[in-house]
Amino acid sequence: MNKVEEFNAYRSKMNEKILAADNKVIKRIFNLDTNTYAEGALDTKTKELLGLVASMVLRCDDCVKYHLEKCHEIGFDKNQMFEAFAVANLVGGTIVIPHLRRAVEFWEDLEDNKND
Repeated sequence: MNKVEEFNAYRSKMNEKILAADNKVIKRIFNLDTNTYAEGALDTKTKELLGLVASMVLRCDDCVKYHLEKCHEIGFDKNQMFEAFAVANLVGGTIVIPHLRRAVEFWEDLEDNKND
């Protein structure tokens, strides 16, 4: 199982467990998260880039992976991702570099899966 499949399997399994607890507040947070990235005054493509950059600056690897996969699905290319990575590193500083490394590795896995 590669990194993308492993991440998605774990995320799905844990989300099912979390939502099965039927906590109203957590369910609302999950729903709010989903609705935030829907088309609106800003298009989904822009919102995913915002989410990716914010996730890198906040140093949340799971969030970075999630937004990378969404960006990949939408059709961003490597050059566009590296421009977003540059913004994240400028805003977040050098502490973001380890997350950049993992983001590049995950992006490569997404690209490899596309070619399979």
